Amino acid sequence: MKTGDLPASALRQIEVFLDMMTVERGAAANTLESYERDLAHFAGFMVTRKRAPEDAEQTQIRAYIKSLSGAGLAASTVARRVSAIRQFFRFLYAERVRDDDPTSTLDSPKLGRSLPKYLSESEVEQLLDSARDRPGGDGLRLSALLEILYATGLRVTELVGLPLAARSRDERYLIVRGKGAKERMVPLSEPAQDAIADYMAVRDTFLPKRQIANGAHLRMFPSRGKEGFLTRARFGQMLKELAMEAGIDQRRVSPHVLRHSFASHLLAHGVDLRALQQMLGHSDISTTQIYTHILDERLKALVNEAHPLADGWEG
Repeated sequence: MKTGDLPASALRQIEVFLDMMTVERGAAANTLESYERDLAHFAGFMVTRKRAPEDAEQTQIRAYIKSLSGAGLAASTVARRVSAIRQFFRFLYAERVRDDDPTSTLDSPKLGRSLPKYLSESEVEQLLDSARDRPGGDGLRLSALLEILYATGLRVTELVGLPLAARSRDERYLIVRGKGAKERMVPLSEPAQDAIADYMAVRDTFLPKRQIANGAHLRMFPSRGKEGFLTRARFGQMLKELAMEAGIDQRRVSPHVLRHSFASHLLAHGVDLRALQQMLGHSDISTTQIYTHILDERLKALVNEAHPLADGWEG
């Protein structure tokens, strides 16, 4: 259900909550859209029970969660919606709109922990080579994007949203504003520095022909498209096209897969987990620790292949 389909009374507290997420926590546009969508769905459920969402009791919240599971939604989707509801009621309790938090004793849906998907180092090199082979300004821009992504592990929203000011006085680093408007400094590899320098020489050719009020001309990656700057969707599309040219299955390539590849490859080469956490912009190291499971899987595979007591070994 969309927020526009709900009565104004059901939206009042949700709108206040979203304002808080914007002003106090600096939530990204995609995060806000996700919260709005999930809370609108919950509000629609409550409206059918003739209750405002902020007045929900725990039994009604449990009934909502049960309805999600019964609808055959993925466990990850259910978990995301439950998380949005928790954040909403914590906010209401903190603001004294309610004198209790009905979600405080709710169990979270259990999720299987899946390992991040990533490319091998040789596959990433294939993508980089294909980008370098692209002629003209388009090739220089794509090379810069790919080199930055693989050198820093930026989130795709951070990458396409880079302002010109992200280039610090020391060109070996980028200053990145991530989740919660937190800034971090990330190092650039020499190939990334060179690719950026080559691209900057042709950057003006990508500037919109008309002045756009959203400050597109201040972006590192402007675009002649209607938005005035490179979008996440367009960059994802460019990566798929590049994967096809490089002879890699398009379904295995995305900006997030390259972020995972960056993290996995650095860890495999001995980078400290805390340093990796800072580069990725993770607020909690437990999020970064998922990459250690990749190394565990590699070690298991190596033991199974090479150990004298592995099945099938012949002495």
